[in-house]
Amino acid sequence: MIRYIEETGSTNFDLVDRLKRGDYLPEGDWLVADRQSQGRGRLGRDWFDGSGNFMGSTVVHWGPGQPAPSTLAFVVALAVHEAVGGFLPSRDDLVIKWPNDLLLNGAKLAGVLLEMIQGRVVVGVGVNLCSAPDLPDRLATSLCAYGVTVDRDTFAERLHEVFTLELERWRGAGLAPVLRRWQTVAHPEGTVLRVHPPGEEPVSGRFAG
Repeated sequence: MIRYIEETGSTNFDLVDRLKRGDYLPEGDWLVADRQSQGRGRLGRDWFDGSGNFMGSTVVHWGPGQPAPSTLAFVVALAVHEAVGGFLPSRDDLVIKWPNDLLLNGAKLAGVLLEMIQGRVVVGVGVNLCSAPDLPDRLATSLCAYGVTVDRDTFAERLHEVFTLELERWRGAGLAPVLRRWQTVAHPEGTVLRVHPPGEEPVSGRFAG
């Protein structure tokens, strides 16, 4: 269910490439890399590839009657929040920033990238377990910075477990319960956000739900 490899360009790219070539990828399988040489986040930003951190991707088979595939961003965010929170003594400072970044004391701890390919959604997750990059535009942190040591493979197994459960809830109960739960662990209303859609000018405002 979880395949570990030493190095690749990007786990997301590997799965996208296989889907484009017509390969069947079972839902629930994860590809996890020790290192990525071309990892990326939203808007093509590079994603830090510190050894010992979690870098992995999986595939969701979307179908008619399910919530919109874009709403998987909230599902993945909840799963990552739950997986990380289980290793912390308190979750009070662990917050989801719209739509799916995970912040610890205001610094970025994890990010998610979704890519839609031929009716399947490739889900990429990066979590700073043991080290974090120096970013020019935001703070970043790791669990190790708070004295929390988590084995990468142990974290992978926990994320696989909780993401499978969150997917079942999303399909079975619909989007409304997901959004209610997401908002209980997200930043408060009134938080200033800056959104930069691809090919458009940035938009700033305050979170209203």
